[in-house]
Order: sequence, then structure tokens, then C-alpha cells
Amino acid sequence: MNRRDFLISSSAAISLGLLARGSLFGQTTPGNAATPAAAPAGPPLVTEFKKLRRGVGYFTGRGGTIGWLSGEHAVVAIDTQFAEPAQRFIAEMPGRGDRPFDVVINTHHHGDHTSGNATFRPVTKKLVAHEAVPELQRAAARRSPQSGEPTVADTTFATTWRMEAGDEIISAQFFGPAHTGGDIAVYFERANIVHVGDLVFNRLYPVTDKAGGCQVRAWIAALERLQNTYPADALYIFGHGSAKFGVTGSKADVEQMATYLNALVAHVETAIKAGKSKAEIVTQQNLDGFEDYHAPRNSRLPTNLGVVFDELTGA
Repeated sequence: MNRRDFLISSSAAISLGLLARGSLFGQTTPGNAATPAAAPAGPPLVTEFKKLRRGVGYFTGRGGTIGWLSGEHAVVAIDTQFAEPAQRFIAEMPGRGDRPFDVVINTHHHGDHTSGNATFRPVTKKLVAHEAVPELQRAAARRSPQSGEPTVADTTFATTWRMEAGDEIISAQFFGPAHTGGDIAVYFERANIVHVGDLVFNRLYPVTDKAGGCQVRAWIAALERLQNTYPADALYIFGHGSAKFGVTGSKADVEQMATYLNALVAHVETAIKAGKSKAEIVTQQNLDGFEDYHAPRNSRLPTNLGVVFDELTGA
């Protein structure tokens, strides 16, 4: 399977999994996400390690993109996917050998980014996340008891965190509620690479997890602060990306995510002013002007619209 076919099948599996009952987040109602213990059934696991620069790269398997650093004096992972791809990642990570991970960082609490934590934990010195993430993981597990007790970070922070990792410096920052109540961006300072987790779904309708703290208007503001924080020429790693656009990009792709969210809010505001009900608004499957996002089936747009409606009306 070539990379394009892999991205197509992977994106389809993610899109289907996120929407199906008992799916990737155990979703039973719009915006109500839980954290599973294992990945949903899907196509055979296909993985890829992609090197970027200065020992930093990304890994695709099943779930949110894993970022990694493999240096002479440090081994680091950003996010952990599910148990099966986590095992594959740990065993095959370039340049790791049998060294323990100096740090593993969770960009947020969702299961497709944290269900591999238990697999990483025995070979990891430190597990880091925003301070809201452990309780968000536990709350998601309570909504989906079959998922079991989550493995949570032993080191948390409120706004910023930083450490030296060999000849690299890694920093993390919370820009406020967005996709969830605990999303962070992780910056490899010398490589000038930013892993933004699910703050950006690159040309895909995003997951809007109301129960997990999603605030769409705050998400727009967080993306603006993020863009103003990092260099204009930074390379970005995204949690998810379409087959056409992939999981890496530039500031322009971050801006495009904000453009979509702004259009989403404006669309719902217009519909509310026109007297439309939530039931009418959420029937729309695709948003005009965002053809690159269009889903042929099982679109996440209705959930996006519903969450924005609730936010604007105080529901």
C-alpha cells in the first residue's frame, strides 16, 4: 500500500470510527466523547515513520499522529495512539534501540492520542500533559466504563512547560480551551517544528467534543495566539489530515483551520437569525466554500453545527 492509499484508508477509518456508535471515542450523542481502551475495528495496521529534520519526525498508524525525537542523548514521543500501534512504534522507532523515553507528552485526552499510554508507561521516565487532561481522561472513561482505567500523566502544567532533551529543547503551551479543555502545542525549538495535536484537522471536519470542553469561539482565539507565538516559517505536525493535504504543513494550514471555524460560527449565527431550529441546522452534511473538507458519507459537520448552536444559544 502506498502512502496516498494509506492516508485515504486511514482517514476513512477515522471518520467512520468517530461517528459510529461505540466508536473511536465511544460516541453516543453529538459532542459526547469517551476514551476507549483499544482501537476500533478497521483495516490492517499500516505504519510509517517519516523523518523531518534534526532528529524530529512523525509516525502514522491508527489514531492521532505521533511526533518523535530520536537524538544521541534523548528519545521523545508526542502522543501514543492505541496499544497496537504504540507497540509497533516502541519496537521500530528509528535510533531508539532499547533506550527508555525521556518524556512522552499527550497533546490532549482523547483515546486515539492516549490509549497507548499504558504501553509506553513501562519504558518512559516521564509522562506529561496539561493539568486538565488526567481528569478529562477519567471523565471520558466514566462515560464509557468498558474502556477501563486510563493511564494518565505524572507531570502536569497549567500554561507552559519546557525541558532540554539532548541538543533539542522542547516546550509546550496551553492557549486556552479549544478542541477540548486541555489541548497543547509542543514545540521542538531548534528544529522549529510544532506538534499541535487536534488543534488542527488538516482539511477535515474536526471533532467537536462538547463534553470534553470544546469551545469553538475560544478555539479560534487559541489558533490566533498559536500563530503569533511560533516563527512564521515553522513546520507543523497535525493530529489528523486528509489524504490530499496530509499531516504536516505551514502557518497557512493553521490559518485555514481558523478560517473554517470562523465560517462555521458565522453560518450558524445566520441560520439562528433566520429562525432555524437546531434540528434543521444539523441536517447539513457539507459546508459551501470548504470542498476540501467534504465527506461523501458520515460527515462530522452536523456535530460541528450542533455544538456551535449550543454554544451560541447557551444550551
